[in-house]
Amino acid sequence: MEKQEKSGHLVLVMARFQGHSTPMLQLATILHSKGFSITIVHPELNSLNPSNHPEFTFVSIPDKIKESQLSDEDLADKLKNSLVSTEDVAGSLQSLNKNCAAPLQKCLENILHSHHHIAAVIFDALIFCAQTIVNELGIPGITLRTSSATTLLLFPVLPQLGEKELMSGIESPELQALQLQRLRALIVQNPTQAMMEVRAAFTNMIKFSSAIIVNSMEFLELEALSKVRQYFPTPIFTVGPLHKLAPAICGSLLTEDDKCISWLNKQAPKSVIYVSFGSIANIDKQELIETAWGLSNSKQPFLWVVRPGMVCGSEWIESLPNWFEESVGERGCIVKWAPQKEVLAHAAVGGFWSHCGWNSTIESICEGVPMLCRPFFGDQLLNTSYICNVWKIGLELQNLERGNTVRTIKRLMVEMEGKDIRKRAWNCRI
Repeated sequence: MEKQEKSGHLVLVMARFQGHSTPMLQLATILHSKGFSITIVHPELNSLNPSNHPEFTFVSIPDKIKESQLSDEDLADKLKNSLVSTEDVAGSLQSLNKNCAAPLQKCLENILHSHHHIAAVIFDALIFCAQTIVNELGIPGITLRTSSATTLLLFPVLPQLGEKELMSGIESPELQALQLQRLRALIVQNPTQAMMEVRAAFTNMIKFSSAIIVNSMEFLELEALSKVRQYFPTPIFTVGPLHKLAPAICGSLLTEDDKCISWLNKQAPKSVIYVSFGSIANIDKQELIETAWGLSNSKQPFLWVVRPGMVCGSEWIESLPNWFEESVGERGCIVKWAPQKEVLAHAAVGGFWSHCGWNSTIESICEGVPMLCRPFFGDQLLNTSYICNVWKIGLELQNLERGNTVRTIKRLMVEMEGKDIRKRAWNCRI
């Protein structure tokens, strides 16, 4: 059989953080299946193993940043008590882009020289320097956003519009329920110089992008997408759910413990609450203990992901009370990292206690699993508003005290309110 003639050569520029690299790899797989040859360019930070993806060509570029300076854990420390980027995070993103700009330009010039043509450069929104470079090289630049399309309404990317103009027309119950004005106000207050410079770069990226790709579905953000398209002339394409379109791809930076699947196989249908706060969020020892009490006293089976280093001041779970393991016995399973898509698709899982990152939200929706929301920062608060107030497929855990945790778990998992939520969640599945 003749080898399929390729449709063209695409270069994908990846940001190597857990919630960013996996969607980019999924998109690369989809585009490759359509006949494109793919080169993936990425900073040295958290470099991929090319042997896991032999169909792609990988090129690393120097970023001059040590892993400890811009790791997922470092971002957690900097974002912990803030809705958006603090000055430190804005500074880190500035450094990443400043350090990568020249190597990225040289890399793209070399690819152009060897391939004579690049159909487009698709880059993660965190690598915003890519847009200026592709403008200079005359290559179409396409932005991949790994958060919802609605987040575009939260950033002042259209300085010619005032607050009233930007927020006008948000009278519909759906958009009102998102509390966009409150979230936007938190973003724009007390901006630092670093924040303003990053926003300016972001504005430039949005203005000159040939298109914006979002890992979402039209029906999830229908009204917000209409508003976004009203303000942004750049074409916006919802191409999700990427993990369903490229299900075999796993870009996890952490080792998945698939032994938990054997434990799930022994549990009753829809009985297990799965607990995972993603790859960045940190908690203190008191929250760990309150979470343990809540899970123990709820009497529900649970699968709990506790990343090494997730608990401030602890290596893993040594801060758990001595009685905890004996109290829960076989009813609980604690792992360092789980194969989340497989877990959420398992018949035993009846709820997901989540930080509500966008990837986790999409994955839970696709499997019809209702959510218990504990947002930490960033777009997680917006996603929680969608989950609880618009789609109504989850409950927010607003008070982390153990008694309230037990009541909220029971509301979601066993009470009539939870049955209605589960029905709505099931109707959203894909």
